Amino acid sequence: MPEAPRDYNLVEQNEKILDFIEDVTANADQVQKRVLSEILSNNANVEYLKRHGLHGQTDRETFKKLLPVITYEDIQPDINRIANGDTSPILCSKPISEFLTSSGTSGGERKLMPTIEEDLGRRSSLYGLLMPVMSLFVPGLEKGKGMYLMFIKSEAKTPGGIVARPVLTSYYKSSYFKDRPYDPYTNYTSPNETVLCPDSYQSMYSQLLCGLCQNKEVFRVGAVFASGFIRAIRFLEKHWSLLCNDIRTGTINSQITDTSVREAVMKILKPDPKLADLIQTECSKSSWQGIITRLWPNTKYVDVIVTGTMSQYIPTLDYYSNGLPLVCTMYASSECYFGVNLNPLCKPSEVSYTLIPTMCYFEFLPVNRSNGVNDPLHTPRSLNEKQQQELVELVDVKLGQEYELVVTTYAGLYRYRVGDVLRVAGFKNKAPQFNFVCRKNVVLSIDSDKTDEVELQNAMKNAVTHLVPFDASVSEYTSYADTTTIPGHYVLYWELTLKGSTPIPPCVFEDCCLTIEESLNSVYRQGRVSDKSIGPLEIKIVEQGTFDKLMDYAISLGASINQYKTPRCVKFAPVVELLNSRVVEKYFSPKCPKWVSGHKQWINQN
Repeated sequence: MPEAPRDYNLVEQNEKILDFIEDVTANADQVQKRVLSEILSNNANVEYLKRHGLHGQTDRETFKKLLPVITYEDIQPDINRIANGDTSPILCSKPISEFLTSSGTSGGERKLMPTIEEDLGRRSSLYGLLMPVMSLFVPGLEKGKGMYLMFIKSEAKTPGGIVARPVLTSYYKSSYFKDRPYDPYTNYTSPNETVLCPDSYQSMYSQLLCGLCQNKEVFRVGAVFASGFIRAIRFLEKHWSLLCNDIRTGTINSQITDTSVREAVMKILKPDPKLADLIQTECSKSSWQGIITRLWPNTKYVDVIVTGTMSQYIPTLDYYSNGLPLVCTMYASSECYFGVNLNPLCKPSEVSYTLIPTMCYFEFLPVNRSNGVNDPLHTPRSLNEKQQQELVELVDVKLGQEYELVVTTYAGLYRYRVGDVLRVAGFKNKAPQFNFVCRKNVVLSIDSDKTDEVELQNAMKNAVTHLVPFDASVSEYTSYADTTTIPGHYVLYWELTLKGSTPIPPCVFEDCCLTIEESLNSVYRQGRVSDKSIGPLEIKIVEQGTFDKLMDYAISLGASINQYKTPRCVKFAPVVELLNSRVVEKYFSPKCPKWVSGHKQWINQN
């Protein structure tokens, strides 16, 4: 990290940022009005706005009257034109500098979110808000380092030559990260070279090695998602003896072949037999409870996302960290960065994010459930005129109400449905604070993968064809995201109807597992093949009558027999226990599904 400038004053810097948060939240509506006006005037001549009858007007009323509320599929033809090399101003007057690949998918492929050069600055500015807020709750963090495990993922080029990659890969490869100015809060244990190493094993190994070498200086640890941090702990469980040897001898393992990584690590690594003894003693113990505080004794908190589907990892994190605070600092997506947690030491179940009004123009579509919070969400894919008029402004949302987030961004998304459902938890001045409720329609998720019911049903349809020659079929099924294994994996519970007399060989069920995996989206398959963040899919065959028992159990808890439908995904522990108690056979996918970087249609064109 560069030296501190002579006139650098951290207290002043923090105060300036906290004043900014006060100002934009106190004047949220005026800021939102200005943001929309800026977006529409900057893009006054783009094809998309003209197509919908907007000719330079920048007021909210005209904008809302003329522009429809959309999903990705509505603009996919425009995205494809840009991806294929059309440089005319279709969505945005500024050139699309790259596409950010979303973890959400369309037609089994990652969605492509347009972004412009200046968006990097906007995203960077939101990162800049996090630590001044954190310093109000945990003072003195500037005196230590952060052991953050950061990784890049594979990228591809569209036929038109535009890079397509995940938002964090884009940020880590940008000058905002690589050439960041002096800031004690971005003083990480991982040298840039270890973060930017494309080999995930070498990157993880070298980052953990550097983190261990500087163990006394570490004040906070983290990764983006809880699942990624737990994978790092499991990696440490597997490889601590190699890491220990490197620290004892002051040499780096020969498996680390990336020259720039070796050079960067060797600037930090010095022979330290005493530290090696400590690591060996702690890692040799039968229990790894509290391993974080045992190896990094000055750690104040764990910085990971544990909201939404990541909440399933909280007990494991509590175990490894000895109950350190689990901090969720920000709310962001590939479409746009949205907001920050102004009460970072709250319980994970109480996390709320304050949306920062300068990031984009926000609108909110009210979400209604038929009977209380556990019922399915009712948000139609396309909205009629009445529903379009129901959208409310940032400052007009109601406490306790749930909404689907709709954004208009500087890079050319207009009234775009992000797919996140949020609940209003309170207000910071005039700006609302939201709990993240869920991602719409997602039934299974282990890491950044998101599998919905329709996709699961289609995968099932493909898999059961393997049973036809044996005159067998699946009479009922459900699924479960099992995170008790590391990495976690999908489990399907099948109840069979067997009409034939020929026994079904195990290899047939293994083929079923693989067919399901081959049928799932590219994010899932990348998690299996490249990122190794998802384990092999498992099918568990249950006894006859199991799903009747499941229905009886639901009815005993008050479900209506007339309205009962088999849930396609289960999470409630007693239900999972019931299913597991009736398993008679289990099978795993025998190999990884096929996956290649980039979209199918690009690969066919190249």
